[in-house]
Amino acid sequence: MAFSSAGSTGPLAEINVTPLVDVMLVLLIIFIVTAPIVARPIDVALPQATDRRIERPDPPPPVELRLDAANQLTWNGTPIGAGELRARMQAQAQSHAGNLPELRIASDPDSQYEALVRILAAADATGMRRIAFVR
Repeated sequence: MAFSSAGSTGPLAEINVTPLVDVMLVLLIIFIVTAPIVARPIDVALPQATDRRIERPDPPPPVELRLDAANQLTWNGTPIGAGELRARMQAQAQSHAGNLPELRIASDPDSQYEALVRILAAADATGMRRIAFVR
């Protein structure tokens, strides 16, 4: 540590570098320990580019669901019951396996939230993941 002489009354102009050296030594030790870990190669199996075109089937037409203020459900314009919804969704999932149609749900602002939750639960149970909310 630096001490001032008894005769000076001004501020001490010397910088104490001991804490700086301590921090730098700790950082140097951390770097020495972690550098060999970072330098090890990691094997990554990346996909290779090909000229072959991937054939993707056209998506099926979307399913239009409408929930009105009286909680009546329509499937592409035809009224259906709440119990029939899951069966129709399962039929769609089986007929278009791997390429499910988009489910477009239009809900009236005055409809019950519970009815919309039942629609979403049926879609989740049948594996329909492409869902859009429309007006």
